[in-house]
Amino acid sequence: MQYDPIKKAIGNVVGQKVFARTMFYRLLDLLLLRTWHVKRELRKYASGKSQPLHVLDAGFGFGQYAYWMAKKNPNWKITGIDIKSEQVTDCTSFFAKAGIPNALFKTADLTKYNQPNTFDLIISVDVMEHIADDDAVFRNFHNSLKTGGMMLISTPSDQGGSDVHNDHQTSFIEEHVRDGYNIDDIRQKLLNAGFIRTEGRYQYGKPGKLSWKLSMKYPIKILGVSKLFFIILPFYYLLVFPFCMILNYADIRIIHRSGTGLIVKAWK
Repeated sequence: MQYDPIKKAIGNVVGQKVFARTMFYRLLDLLLLRTWHVKRELRKYASGKSQPLHVLDAGFGFGQYAYWMAKKNPNWKITGIDIKSEQVTDCTSFFAKAGIPNALFKTADLTKYNQPNTFDLIISVDVMEHIADDDAVFRNFHNSLKTGGMMLISTPSDQGGSDVHNDHQTSFIEEHVRDGYNIDDIRQKLLNAGFIRTEGRYQYGKPGKLSWKLSMKYPIKILGVSKLFFIILPFYYLLVFPFCMILNYADIRIIHRSGTGLIVKAWK
């Protein structure tokens, strides 16, 4: 199933209105379990840091992480990169309307984007599974970080990521070029790219898998059949929302031996 047309349809519904867009971001913050994990890591990173920092949001999508970081840390400079020019136009316009001056968006290919010793932090959320030449991207990330800088990646794992559980299945999302990373393999790739230290842990354990199905997989599959489902989507979420919150909270509190997602950090 193709995810991009559904994302575009959702973006059209939300539009450029500041209130609607910020409410949409808040909904994503609550429903998307990866957001819980990513923001926990970002809070850890920001703790005790008061100086201005330059952050690269690599593959920013709807712009929800750039928005959260820019609002929470007004002295941070956020640069968002995405290969889709329409995403750049959309976020540039919205952030201007929202009065957020410390975020800039550019169109670029991450396999070629290299800004030596520029960024203190790089985040890349649900991007690497879309890029075939990941080694080139990891090298560019390493080169673009300042010494001592950190990179944070959220991506599917090979433990059922992309909803693939055996050799006969294909990814739930057609745009994925890989079903997920082995936790040891991605850490080795990062070391090969030049990073001096890496950490990795699983997300989306048993509670997270169920939450993802309720909050994302089933609605997306139905929207893929008919956009008329947008009419009943709010009522569906009213029903499943409390269960998803409980499941998300459980997932973030548990140390998982396995999971369909990965959080990986690396330092230069």
